[in-house]
Amino acid sequence: MPFNVLVLSCVAYVILLFLVAFMVERRAAVGALPWLRSPIVYTLSLSIYCTAWTFYGAVGYAARSGLEYVTIYLGPTLVFIGWWWVLRKLVRIGRQQRVTSIADLISSRYGKSNLLGVIVTLIAVLAATPYIALQLQSVTLSFNVFASATPAG
Repeated sequence: MPFNVLVLSCVAYVILLFLVAFMVERRAAVGALPWLRSPIVYTLSLSIYCTAWTFYGAVGYAARSGLEYVTIYLGPTLVFIGWWWVLRKLVRIGRQQRVTSIADLISSRYGKSNLLGVIVTLIAVLAATPYIALQLQSVTLSFNVFASATPAG
């Protein structure tokens, strides 16, 4: 595939994603998308995350470290056992305190401290960085496969 066509396709795809997100955001703001709060949306989002992580992360980790990769799945499995009770409490507190993020929630529990909110936000960004890097790596690897002059194999 010619490089220019590949770049144009990627840019068009990103523009399409942003347009879809923009349209959904506007319709959700006026209440025109009741299915947006459906468990199906959450399930599909989680499946996208798990697919990307499994394909680009867990398989490589398992190849490098053997059975140690089981710890990747053990943590989320343990969290799912008690998540319903924790989630219900978080939602209740979030509604009472009128907070919309984890940083706001923790900050509100300790006197609405702005410094604490900033620290929690920085920790969340640092914790999410490996996942963002994983997504960028998957895009780069996929781009290289399509852009290579010789077929991969």
